[in-house]
Amino acid sequence: MPHFEIHAEDPARARAFYTGLFGWEFTPMQGGEEVEYHLIGGKDLGDSLTGGLMKRMDATPAPNGPIRGCTLTFEVADVDERYAWALDHGGAEALPPTDYPGVGRAAYVEDGEGNVVGFITPAETET
Repeated sequence: MPHFEIHAEDPARARAFYTGLFGWEFTPMQGGEEVEYHLIGGKDLGDSLTGGLMKRMDATPAPNGPIRGCTLTFEVADVDERYAWALDHGGAEALPPTDYPGVGRAAYVEDGEGNVVGFITPAETET
């Protein structure tokens, strides 16, 4: 099963950011106390994709630098609304909302923890 991990200097701040952005829930993982490991649950997670959030083990990458690892992208109902929410809650612009013909509307933000996260509203398909 695919699994992703988000590393954060301040795990509590990151949990608050992602709870607000995607409605995720976080459960402390037994045995992961030293690194504040939390399992992530929420819409579209659990059956085919799992996630975790943990304390970053080294220095947080500098803002506005190149991509520092994988880029996670999640489907949302309204890219512009989620983008505005992210900027209002500690995120920073990485790529403003942009239309990609045949793909959809996508945006990327820095999460305040040195990670870049994206979201997309897929293009409507003709039936």
